[in-house]
Amino acid sequence: MLAIRNEAPADYQAVEDLTRRAFYNLYVPGCHEHYLVHVMRDHPDFLPELDFVLELDGEVIGSILYTRSTLTGETVERRDILTFGPVCVAPERQRQGYGKQLIGRSLARAAELGWGAVVIFGAPANYVGLGFQCCQRHAVQMKDGSCPTAILVKELKPHALDGGPWTYRDSPVMHFDEEAALRFDAALPPMEKRVLPCQEEFYILSHSVLR
Repeated sequence: MLAIRNEAPADYQAVEDLTRRAFYNLYVPGCHEHYLVHVMRDHPDFLPELDFVLELDGEVIGSILYTRSTLTGETVERRDILTFGPVCVAPERQRQGYGKQLIGRSLARAAELGWGAVVIFGAPANYVGLGFQCCQRHAVQMKDGSCPTAILVKELKPHALDGGPWTYRDSPVMHFDEEAALRFDAALPPMEKRVLPCQEEFYILSHSVLR
């Protein structure tokens, strides 16, 4: 039995443990994403109505969380949009379509709630099949004017991003204290930190720009 539902307080620890397992050693030795989940829920930009878990036979195997972010135009006032992440699926359940279902359900709900667009940071290969596009196609850029390869955009309403160029700013919750994250992780059952090739791939992708 597969179910996608809103996260409840009883799920918090399971989701943090799941996030830790899914991200450990993926981008760097260890990870910080479970700490981000832990602190995100108390931030004013967190959107509990778009906080979902995916259950398989009663076990939480996937999670997605959303925060409010902003676009600022040259001639248009600030526009609130969405960013999701962390999003994860249990390592043993990955590449079986569960992540696609979870993201798709949450995007559909976001559209129902009236949100116009989503901007995320991620590997294009993982998201273009879900309708995400290069940020440059929608004139979305960072505050320094760059268009990073890993910044991807999806309109939930047609023409929601007309009127650019736009400067994207994520929520301040994304810029957490890394030392606090390390202390948080150190208090948990130990996991082996390893250096893996996927970390170099992430470094290259996360530091590359289109212009």
